[in-house]
Amino acid sequence: MPVYTVLIVDDEPLICQGIRSLLADSGLPIRNIVTATSGHEALDHVRMEDVDLIITDIQMPGMSGIELMHQAKMIKPWVQTFVVSAHESFQYAQMAIRLGAKDYLIKPLDHGQFLDRVRDVLLTAEKPKETGLAEGAEAVRERFRMRELKPRQIEALKGLLEGAPQDAESLEALGLDVRGPYFSVIKLQLGIEDRPFAGKEKELLRYGALNIVCELLDGEWRHHAFFSGRDEITVVLQWDLSRDQEASVSPIHQMEMLARSMHHNLRKVLGIGCTLGISQVLTGLRYLPELNEQSRKAIEWNRSHDDHHVFYYGDLQRGPVREDPTEEELRVQNNRIVETAKAYIDEHYAKKGLTLLEVAQQIHVSPNYLSYLFKKYMGCNLWEYVVKLRMEESRRLLLNTDLRRYEIAERVGYESPEHFSKMFKKYFGASPSELKK
Repeated sequence: MPVYTVLIVDDEPLICQGIRSLLADSGLPIRNIVTATSGHEALDHVRMEDVDLIITDIQMPGMSGIELMHQAKMIKPWVQTFVVSAHESFQYAQMAIRLGAKDYLIKPLDHGQFLDRVRDVLLTAEKPKETGLAEGAEAVRERFRMRELKPRQIEALKGLLEGAPQDAESLEALGLDVRGPYFSVIKLQLGIEDRPFAGKEKELLRYGALNIVCELLDGEWRHHAFFSGRDEITVVLQWDLSRDQEASVSPIHQMEMLARSMHHNLRKVLGIGCTLGISQVLTGLRYLPELNEQSRKAIEWNRSHDDHHVFYYGDLQRGPVREDPTEEELRVQNNRIVETAKAYIDEHYAKKGLTLLEVAQQIHVSPNYLSYLFKKYMGCNLWEYVVKLRMEESRRLLLNTDLRRYEIAERVGYESPEHFSKMFKKYFGASPSELKK
């Protein structure tokens, strides 16, 4: 039986310890239980350890549970999340579920209910793995029912995306909800046609892919998903930003996380690769053709980054680069993005609560694309670079000053001396006190 690592996050240490004790005595297949008293500390654990389940509070100082869930999913799309909160807000619960939370329980906890839900999440969790295409096809037979919009509905949606005039009443009569008022488009280009399998197997995988996409969308997303080409799935998303938007997670960031989850699950369940293009968010049905074209152009960006899978159209428009840039123009722009990010980190690495999202916002690029570019051009991921700067500075201070551990932790951006010591020992193989001897 697999064993799992659980990360408990709450700004109240006593609550962390209470949940830890409850899990430790539960008999569940848990190998390791880690606690964190802030979202920033929790993210370090997600980056460093093989975390399978995050149990988090919602309202915490510095970083909310919602933002933690979003950033954790950006780092590891397969991480399961579970919310335990004193707040019964429908908005919080809705956003948590949209970001992939398996449940939302209210404090004080019913211990039996809590353990039952944790057991369900752990026993259904799957770590990332490569799945063979034949094995995936067989899985489709067992798991999925064929699902697709009716031909007339697909025809009407294709017409909207291609600019054909559509009457709202006619669309409603077809059973299509297109109230908006905001819209965006995600396209998936599936890697099926070039695989060495029979037509029947390929067709089965196509419908399996559509089912997986719909499963990730159903419940909290207003959407229409359908095949717009033989190996192309188009998703029309609708937004009511007054209700849907949570301040810490913009619609673009939500879509990037959703797209990464789609890519991960198609690979995990079916063994299918794919490239995804994400449009901007615009108001009104009249912009659907433009959004459709944006998502198509975003996918085409894969020609320059064939080792990347999720592309946001807005990232193509950064800086003084024309709409269809040459390879040299892209290289220059990407170098500029990485150098600007590096300069910002060099200046602000000691800032408490520094995140990938903050760096991305400073240079006006999506976190997903910045993370990809930074690793490609620097040879390490962005957070590894931050940790390197923090650790080198902390060693310098430790060896050359009389500053205490908590003072050094403060100087290099850590919220607690204990967390700083953990990071230090993991990086250098020795604790601060051992290194100073």
